[in-house]
Amino acid sequence: MSHESISPREWQAFRTAHDRGAVLDASVVSLVPFGAFLEVAPGIHGLLHKSQWQRDPLVGSTLSVRILDIDDERQRVSLDHA
Repeated sequence: MSHESISPREWQAFRTAHDRGAVLDASVVSLVPFGAFLEVAPGIHGLLHKSQWQRDPLVGSTLSVRILDIDDERQRVSLDHA
């Protein structure tokens, strides 16, 4: 999921490089009541659901995460701690 519109080119580049189960480092960009959005690639944000937190992350911190799911139609990425 992203807060901003993602171009088809950006999404395709992300999909070419990443698939379910991939582990990557991502930066926390915002906190919301149901989780945190992390930038998994330039312009692409994934959601780490609050149920996946061990403790509240800090905006600006980097977390090691695993891609749980990728929804190409809605251009959403679900994350879990790696």
